[in-house]
Amino acid sequence: MASSEVRQEKRRVSELEADSAAPAGMDRSAETRLRLLEAAGPIFAERGLEGVTVREICGRAGVNIAAIHYHFGDKGRLYIAAVKYARERRAERYPFPNWGEDVSPEIRLRGFIETIVRRMLEPDVPWQTRLLMREVLRPTDACRALVEDYFRPDFESLVSIIENLMPDGTTARCCRQTALSVLGQCLLYRIAGDIVRQLVTDAEYRRGYEIESLADHIWRFSLAACRGWEEVEREAQRIRKEWESQQA
Repeated sequence: MASSEVRQEKRRVSELEADSAAPAGMDRSAETRLRLLEAAGPIFAERGLEGVTVREICGRAGVNIAAIHYHFGDKGRLYIAAVKYARERRAERYPFPNWGEDVSPEIRLRGFIETIVRRMLEPDVPWQTRLLMREVLRPTDACRALVEDYFRPDFESLVSIIENLMPDGTTARCCRQTALSVLGQCLLYRIAGDIVRQLVTDAEYRRGYEIESLADHIWRFSLAACRGWEEVEREAQRIRKEWESQQA
């Protein structure tokens, strides 16, 4: 962008924001940046990065077409920022419990699962959730930043909980796979929720598939897996040997 265009955008930002009330405590430049994120996010969630134009985003935000370059650099960086913003909004709405050091791993697991399920299954799915799911299912360059900045810290917290529930001597790989299995259960009801609803009766769905019930079921199932791991491992070895002998 030419320096004259940058100066023009600065003037445009100042004029635009002088006519609109910014949120308390937010400066004018930050308010314009937020308007771009809020305008771009829902469109990105529906059509992805390539299905949206800079002009459309700026039109919805009510800003000059040069605003994206001024605040983000280009549309691709705006997309990455929108994905990060979406994750931050979900975390703000449904934060993890602030556990004390004396809280048991069983309670920590319950709180972790319910938080994740609430983020995924909130009624009237917000654009933030839809954008994050699009990025998970059809990753772009934003996915790496999303994983490193947000998913990995949450995943490591869950692995730490699992390590405290599994028997001594359980391998790190097994703990990570168990944590992924917990997350997979939560993810199922977001990705395949419509199919789940068709597989069970309406009465059962109303009684047992709301957020609280699903979180409780996933927690009980996961807790049982962790506590019964040694017994299951012994049984699995016996069955494996039996199967191998039958194949010989």
